[in-house]
Amino acid sequence: MFRTLFALSVVFPFGLAMAASAALGLPPVPVSPANPQSAEKAALGKKLFFDTRFSKDGSISCASCHIPQKAFTDGNPVGVGVKGLKGTRNTPTVINAVYYQKSFWDGRRDSLEQQALDPLTNPVEHGLGKLVDAIAVIKSSESYVNDFSRVFAVDNDGITPDHVGKAIAAYERTLIAGNSAFDRYQYGGDTAALSASARRGLELFRGKGLCVTCHLIGPKNATFTDNQFHNIGVGLSEIESRASEIISVFLEARLAGTTVDNKVLSDKEASHLGRFAVTLNPADFGNFRTPDLRNVALTAPYMHDGSLKTLDEVVEFYGRGGSLKDGVRNMLQHPSIKDLNLSRTEQKDLVEFMKSLTSETLPQ
Repeated sequence: MFRTLFALSVVFPFGLAMAASAALGLPPVPVSPANPQSAEKAALGKKLFFDTRFSKDGSISCASCHIPQKAFTDGNPVGVGVKGLKGTRNTPTVINAVYYQKSFWDGRRDSLEQQALDPLTNPVEHGLGKLVDAIAVIKSSESYVNDFSRVFAVDNDGITPDHVGKAIAAYERTLIAGNSAFDRYQYGGDTAALSASARRGLELFRGKGLCVTCHLIGPKNATFTDNQFHNIGVGLSEIESRASEIISVFLEARLAGTTVDNKVLSDKEASHLGRFAVTLNPADFGNFRTPDLRNVALTAPYMHDGSLKTLDEVVEFYGRGGSLKDGVRNMLQHPSIKDLNLSRTEQKDLVEFMKSLTSETLPQ
């Protein structure tokens, strides 16, 4: 009944070119023809990524939530923005984010270029009123004006938000990490790279645990995501009894002009709608993107709402078949989320395998 997808390699959207492979175990890096990669552009993107001036109160940069020393996450259940305001979604790492076909937990953006701009104007993130406020910061800086002129061949009046998104995306495409113990074992031929427990965990991952159904391992590389959206039950018990009311309020907000990202990051109940908030397709209710598992041991807490604190909790969650309400799973839950009857030793082995996905070197 279940598909074993470990034999598939990653597939990217039409129109993306492939750069050279970055590290052992990773596929070639997809680069948009509309945004050719260059060292100068990536350097400008890095400068923007770490600059707190692109926030309402001068306190928040992209790196405030994507902290290099924390594997480009923040260690919090949900992101914290200007004035200490809390959002509703867990901060995902941007390491290897280039391999996602859609950005954000609900896939509301199709590219890194688009994704890079949304947090700037979100009221609970950077809090800028409009993207022109970010452009004003750039135009007030002789250094930035010179940088944009050199990278994009534009004068002061020609700098646009599109250029900002392209620069930040170019930097994020350099945040690549492979070469984990798993990669050395699977793709490097080092049979001693994994402990006995991690090897057993790998077999469970591919077999009884059903993990590889969504977290793909290919013959030549592994992205550990199917780039799809699934309902695993997280958060659904909180809104299931009031789903119709919550959807109605969400739709009213959309009709009034509230953007998807503003609504889902400021309304905890709307946040649990998942992919439905983007597509309005009932089949997408509660669906969230399959996250990459590389370096997962460094990126706690877990799930879209940061509700699981440790990898042990994550494995226990999947082992019992996901979220239950009165002993019943929600009817839209993915079919592989079921009682796996894992022993305690098997759960520990799965955790050991996921720890083996930590890269030898991380971007800094």
